Amino acid sequence: MKRRTLLGALGATAAAPLLAQTGGYPNKPIRLVVPFPAGGATDIFARAVSQKLGEKLGTTIVVDNKPGAGGTIGSDIAAKAVPDGYTLLLSTTSTHSIGPSFGGHLPYDAVHDFTPISHVGNAPSIMVVPNAAPAKDVKEWIAYARKNPGKLNYASSGNGTIVQLTAEYFKAQAGLFLVHIPYRGTALAMPDLISGKVDLLFDSLPSALPHVKEGRVKALALTTLKRSPLMPDLPVVAETIPGFESVTWFGLYGPKNLPADLVAKINAGVNQALQDADVKDRLARLGIEPAGGTPQAFASMTDADRAKWKKIITERKLTAEQ
Repeated sequence: MKRRTLLGALGATAAAPLLAQTGGYPNKPIRLVVPFPAGGATDIFARAVSQKLGEKLGTTIVVDNKPGAGGTIGSDIAAKAVPDGYTLLLSTTSTHSIGPSFGGHLPYDAVHDFTPISHVGNAPSIMVVPNAAPAKDVKEWIAYARKNPGKLNYASSGNGTIVQLTAEYFKAQAGLFLVHIPYRGTALAMPDLISGKVDLLFDSLPSALPHVKEGRVKALALTTLKRSPLMPDLPVVAETIPGFESVTWFGLYGPKNLPADLVAKINAGVNQALQDADVKDRLARLGIEPAGGTPQAFASMTDADRAKWKKIITERKLTAEQ
């Protein structure tokens, strides 16, 4: 957290001499494109942050849901918008880390068609299993799976999603043979996990947390490198498989060629909004850790994340049909 606070401070400091150049910006509402459906985790996160960010910038931020094609449709709309600061994109791991490496041709270049503004938050995945699973921790579950190769399965929210890739990453690191069962979203997979038809699911923390809290499924671990302040008593997979990490990040982009002074002003507003006590509380209830920092740090993080998932996709020979 100290590092994130420092990055936030640096971002605000760097922005200071540029703010005077922004003139009357913003003098009308800002459109925040969310490339996923209303009511989903990304949409809820966007609304939790956008109100406070609008206050910091002195305007209204209007969330505009443009779902479809794994986030591609909304991202493309934002990429082709006028770079005047009035159209922004709330991106995720799916749109800018996994999508560029997972089959097909995207209508945008995830690196060159956008201007990085800020890393906004992280949502870890959580390893959940049926209550009847004969394992109380990750080590025991791996041992159980190794004794039953090909007999256990895992659910995902579809081919090429962070849910599938996290499970494939886990399989590779643990040396397991598990059968993949894709669903059209983890919400549809959860009833089968609860009933025991599915043996494993790496769900996003915001989606799975209610089921864990109400005792419908058993949580074995989070996928952050270190234990999360959101669930400090829950182990992480990395305690069993060193270096294992998988998080869904959320970040703010503008179209390419967004002026540096506008980037600086929006970045400063994001860092300020993330320090607000109410925003922190709302994000904690969603299972999301605030991030913040400079545009440069955000760009470096996404470059590294994109390379990581590309390697996994290539090594596991994953395609849209798997």
